[in-house]
Amino acid sequence: MDLEAIKFLANLMEEKGLTSLDIHDGDQTISLQRQAAPMPSFDYAPPAAPVIVPQQEPKQESGKNVGDVVNFNHVTELKSPMVGTVYVSPSPGADPYVKIGDKVKKGQVLCLIEAMKLMNEYTAPQDGEIVDINIHDGDLVEYGQCLFTIY
Repeated sequence: MDLEAIKFLANLMEEKGLTSLDIHDGDQTISLQRQAAPMPSFDYAPPAAPVIVPQQEPKQESGKNVGDVVNFNHVTELKSPMVGTVYVSPSPGADPYVKIGDKVKKGQVLCLIEAMKLMNEYTAPQDGEIVDINIHDGDLVEYGQCLFTIY
């Protein structure tokens, strides 16, 4: 083998990431070996302990936080009691029963759920304010699916 052939093989080893190569050609044998590239070391330092900064509670005015901030500790998810098709208004094209920001009373109708050709009124279990509506008119809902969040 000539020097050019050996250089070609050495370049091939590096290109392919080989650490050794043995070639047998008749009565000639050539063995090439190289050290693998060292793996980069990563120093691991555990994260610093989090700093907990106490926050001041906003002042309450008439049961609502200042600046319309919602305390999510007092938010309740209203979940579907059945599988069915949900309707957010009493008839097509009519105004919805509730909108985000509406104040509702216990027992007020929030939507209708049609199950087995029966229309079931879904009512508010408590007084509160509608924070989020997670359904659209005509949606198929599952048992336990969140329909509304109320504060």
